[in-house]
Amino acid sequence: MKYFLLLLFVSIISGLGIGYYIKPNDPETGNLIIGLSISALFFVLMPVFIYHRWKNKDVKDYMLTKENIEKMQDYSKDKKL
Repeated sequence: MKYFLLLLFVSIISGLGIGYYIKPNDPETGNLIIGLSISALFFVLMPVFIYHRWKNKDVKDYMLTKENIEKMQDYSKDKKL
């Protein structure tokens, strides 16, 4: 998954570079390539990246519940001592 994300990122950045390189000679094709690269960035790369980062994590560890607040308070009391 890590290598897939890296390959996808490099291809999107390459697409942006190619689009900006082509744009002075052929604005329509350049804008199309830039638009497709930006769309792939937001609609493909970002969801896959977010899924990859949150795959095996418990959301309750990151929520402010009563137990987590008490853990934080206990941790800060222990640090002061």
